[in-house]
Amino acid sequence: MDNISTPGSQPPNSSIVEPTVVEAQTVEANNQQNEQPPAAVSGKKRKEVESRSRVWDHYERIKDSRNITIQAKCIYCAKVYKCESKRHGTSSLIAHMLACLKNPHSKDTRQSLLTFQAVNTPESSEPTVGEIGCWVFNQDLIMRVLVKMIIIDELPFRFVEGLGFKMFIVVACPRFIVPSRWTISRDILVVYDEERLKLKAFLRESSHRVSITIDSWTSIQRINYMVVTAHFIDSEWKLHKKIIAFVPVTSHKGEYLAKALETCLLEWGLRNVFSVTVDNASSNDTAMGFLKKKIVSWGTSTVKAKYIHMRCIAHILNLVVQDGLKECDSSVKKVREVVRYVRNSPARLKKFRDLADLLGIEQRSSLCLDVPTRWNSTYLMLQSALTYQKVFESCEDSDSSFKSDLGDSVPNFMDWESVSSLVELLKCFYDMTIRISGSLYVTANTFFSEISDLNCILTGMVEAGGAVGLMGRLMKAKFEKYWGDIEKMNLMIFFANILDPRDKLEYMPTQINHMYGEEKGKPYYDKVFAGLNELFDDYSVPATSSASGSSVSAAVGSASSVSSVSSVSVGRPQHLLKSQIKKQRLESGGKKKTELDIYLSEAIVEEENSFDILRWWKINAVRFPILSKLARDVLAIPISTVASESAFSTSGRVLDPFRSSLTPKMVEALVCTQDWLRLPNTPLCIEENLEELERFEKELVDGGSGRNFDPTLATIPFMWQMAMMKLPPII
Repeated sequence: MDNISTPGSQPPNSSIVEPTVVEAQTVEANNQQNEQPPAAVSGKKRKEVESRSRVWDHYERIKDSRNITIQAKCIYCAKVYKCESKRHGTSSLIAHMLACLKNPHSKDTRQSLLTFQAVNTPESSEPTVGEIGCWVFNQDLIMRVLVKMIIIDELPFRFVEGLGFKMFIVVACPRFIVPSRWTISRDILVVYDEERLKLKAFLRESSHRVSITIDSWTSIQRINYMVVTAHFIDSEWKLHKKIIAFVPVTSHKGEYLAKALETCLLEWGLRNVFSVTVDNASSNDTAMGFLKKKIVSWGTSTVKAKYIHMRCIAHILNLVVQDGLKECDSSVKKVREVVRYVRNSPARLKKFRDLADLLGIEQRSSLCLDVPTRWNSTYLMLQSALTYQKVFESCEDSDSSFKSDLGDSVPNFMDWESVSSLVELLKCFYDMTIRISGSLYVTANTFFSEISDLNCILTGMVEAGGAVGLMGRLMKAKFEKYWGDIEKMNLMIFFANILDPRDKLEYMPTQINHMYGEEKGKPYYDKVFAGLNELFDDYSVPATSSASGSSVSAAVGSASSVSSVSSVSVGRPQHLLKSQIKKQRLESGGKKKTELDIYLSEAIVEEENSFDILRWWKINAVRFPILSKLARDVLAIPISTVASESAFSTSGRVLDPFRSSLTPKMVEALVCTQDWLRLPNTPLCIEENLEELERFEKELVDGGSGRNFDPTLATIPFMWQMAMMKLPPII
């Protein structure tokens, strides 16, 4: 027991001699006597001297039982400091008073830091304008920006707990308190709710009707998700694309999709749905039938939702080209086999590249394998393989195992010729797919033009004969299944083309006759024109219902006035004469020109590369108040579901194998909020420029081509470089 030390005591075996018990009691008694205040000794209460320090204008005194100030409480942030005069003083109080963020007077005693911030202009996503501002530390603001960074850059929540990030924060902003991943996940939902409310308010104020694209996807968790994307043009004639839902559905069947979409629209208060673009799955036809009845029952549709179902042009084009590729399947298979053979081994790939360098072939693109169900990937594979045709042919002579392993799968001269002609042909369809897949610019006005161009291409293929003619006939048959009968087509395809001031009705009659023949062309054209007039009348009724009602009553009153006045008066007022003349003109078959008639009677606008159709309608909206509303809704229709499908690439990265435990609610918050927080007109960069990365790799291996080169980097495998850049390895 003697060797046990207590806090504040000397350790055992100390050289200091401990006092005896009597001496300790004497010292304690003397200390107690010294600690008694003079007032207690003399029997009088001591009056505390008021401090003259300026800090007490900002603090509240906390006193003990002896009426002595022992602590000070900040009146702004309620922080408490010890301030006994003999032990602590007021130095700590002065320091806090100058640094307190809630003290409004502290701004006069601190100097702000100037910052130069880059600002993005609406026309460009690149920062082009700079502004000078003041920086003041704000924990909540930094926390909010950190959460947004994690959402936009698709970072894991554990990122904030990483050692590297903490080291960075210590240097960049030491005062910032790094949150935990649980705090990050909670704040992500807060940001999601706030941005959702902002978008709801914006939709109520700035949009007339919205067009929807939907698609479904199965995640790594084996959960079926449906993404809903809203497309609309606001009152400033700016096109918007917003993901409004990324929700799980119990099945891909039509009725489940329709109910999920209905729930989403009701939650967002979007009853004014103009069109829904879907792919050609049979379940989507069922869903559209169910949704059409719902929208009609809401009473917000145009012409009883006759044109609500829009089929994805990209999906139909994919089916058309897939049927044509069946005829060239043998040559395509051979090229696919040799590409797979080279890519399957790093040693073969290195030997292949060395041979390409020896032959002087510049490596502009790498060999890539295709996905057989996606013809555009097949086109890219064949295009890259043609670049290395001489290398493949040299492999047969320089590598004995090349031909022995592949056997009859090695493409011959005729196979390469067939592939070459096929690539030239597929380039037309590939360029068309790129044009129609845009979601950041108007595409509805190009739908009919693209169909007309596709029809011309297929007709030329059929007339060419041979293998190309057989391919053309197969593709033409699939084309006519969807676009061969105007009765099965959505007439919005034609309406959007007419509402383009560069086309109107200038070329449509000729294009329809060329596609369907003169015998069917005239009735088809009449049907389109009648449908457009019906839709315009539907837009005119709400805008002029009150005015028309008053004009009708005024006309009836004026007519009765004419009959009564004419019997008793010789002279007639001027407005009664005008009313009678208008009445006679209507009875004789005369009709006042509508906005649509005036628009179609004007000359078309000259074709220019810089022409902006939305800007044209914004300028002319004053002249065509009703027709411009119709144009705003029609031009917002997306002609493909690529905008919704692109969300799956984002969700696939968000919900990777390392984050498969995320709940559907959190997945929706991440996918939707990322879409809302991105700058307008800024597409998501899913993949880096592979050609640039390949040149970077070559510079590393070659020593940097005369640049400053770190020899240690040359030993880093390229696959590890790709892993560092978050890209799949190029093999």
